[in-house]
Amino acid sequence: MASHSPHKDDFLKRLRRIEGQIRGLQRMVEQDTYCIDVLTQVSAASRALQSFALRLLDEHIECCVRDAIAEGGQQAGTRVREANQAIARLVRS
Repeated sequence: MASHSPHKDDFLKRLRRIEGQIRGLQRMVEQDTYCIDVLTQVSAASRALQSFALRLLDEHIECCVRDAIAEGGQQAGTRVREANQAIARLVRS
């Protein structure tokens, strides 16, 4: 992530929340919580990570890809390919 991201603090807050969800899952397993309840929380954590990934991808396209296209040259093609590959990975997951 580019260090000049205006949303860096928001991204870090989201990641800390997700980290808390994961720690909550660990506690649930340690406390022998009912499996379906654990799976419900796994689903929520997965959705939170997917949401984070989509926001980060949006940031990348709005910042890095747009800037590379404005500059032109080989860097533009590289950034577009990277974005396409990231999208493909997200779709497969």
